[in-house]
Amino acid sequence: MPLDPAPTTPSASTTPSSAAAPAPPSPASAPAPPVRFWPVEDLPALDPDPLLDELLREEPVARIRLPYGSGHAWLVTRYEDVRFVTSDPRFSREQVVGRDVTAMRPVPVASRTAGLQYIDPPRHTRLRRVVARAFTGRSMRRLRPIAERRAAELLDGMERAGAPADLMEHLHGPFPIALIRDLLGVDEKDWHRWAETGEALLSAGADSEERAREAARTTRARITELLRQRRTGPRDDLAGVLAQAAAAGETTDDEAVSLAIAVQVSGGHAVRNNSGSMMYALLTHPAQLDRLRREPELLPQAVEELFRYVPHRNGVGIPRIATEDVEVGGRLIRAGDVVYNAYLAANRDPEVFPDPDALDFDRQGAAHVAFGHGPHHCLAAVMARMEAEVVIGSVLARFPGIRLAVPPERVEFQRQGLIRGPRTLPVTW
Repeated sequence: MPLDPAPTTPSASTTPSSAAAPAPPSPASAPAPPVRFWPVEDLPALDPDPLLDELLREEPVARIRLPYGSGHAWLVTRYEDVRFVTSDPRFSREQVVGRDVTAMRPVPVASRTAGLQYIDPPRHTRLRRVVARAFTGRSMRRLRPIAERRAAELLDGMERAGAPADLMEHLHGPFPIALIRDLLGVDEKDWHRWAETGEALLSAGADSEERAREAARTTRARITELLRQRRTGPRDDLAGVLAQAAAAGETTDDEAVSLAIAVQVSGGHAVRNNSGSMMYALLTHPAQLDRLRREPELLPQAVEELFRYVPHRNGVGIPRIATEDVEVGGRLIRAGDVVYNAYLAANRDPEVFPDPDALDFDRQGAAHVAFGHGPHHCLAAVMARMEAEVVIGSVLARFPGIRLAVPPERVEFQRQGLIRGPRTLPVTW
């Protein structure tokens, strides 16, 4: 509480009712908050991270230290602040390159010298335009019937195997791998090896550091060879698009490789876990599941709410560096400071999403930020939405009585990974 001003003798121009209150401290003079260590531990099922909930309520622009790297970083949690930081050009991803920043894992998933993740406009705009050629509405309309056939084939196999069955094994695991294989252009006989390295790239445990480094080297070598093949034998797939762009000088070879790695990782591992988490959420919310059975036309709207509701990752993603002093949420972030955005917290900001912990298919208003915001908004969002609709719609149409085969607390989830999701999902019907 501010101290009362020194007493004065009231006069015609100075009375107790007109005395000015002391001004609140400016962001520049306000003391910086303490640095909190955030170990980002494994959480049960789809439970939100309690630290993010606490910061969103009590300290929406906080300072944190993560398990790897050095120093500390700002963590932004409110919806409007996250949208501000991710769209303001004064926060740079490119300037992360060469900095030993506090981080979630020992090895970056993608190259810091190429690709979309660690660059700013206008270079980012140029590369994004190349990758966008593979993710148009037209290409997704072409891919959707293929996706529906893939899902039907996989569910045929699950039905033949009989109940109970593991939905992760029969559907959520192979389905996105098959689609990204079709998109990227990898031969089916080789894809299981690619999928294994994708898992290793997103492992966060200290004991997996060398495994992650080896996976990064192996993945780059495989992608490099695939793009070399497309230069001599062009095809109508993502590898062909990237190889042609590199040959035409629109990208460098290293940029093309890094772009392909980003698509492989997000399109396989991430979609596997996200779609599995969505199905777990439905199977543990029987009223919402019953409603989708009765109202299949509600599926696109339900998928959007599931993207908002499901905590798709642990911790945070790629940071940014402030290029000048900027005020965010009443805090002064100095030039050179590291800033992380908590999309998970923003998606549960009660000022934007009333009753944020409820799974509400009638929710209206602001759009979620599960795919990010601003220039780095996920290019593959259109494909991820399509895949989620196909997976959920196919399961409910084929197995209208589907339910968990074990109590919810016995469903095993991933451990020590950046992307959250079920390891197994036993169901019966």
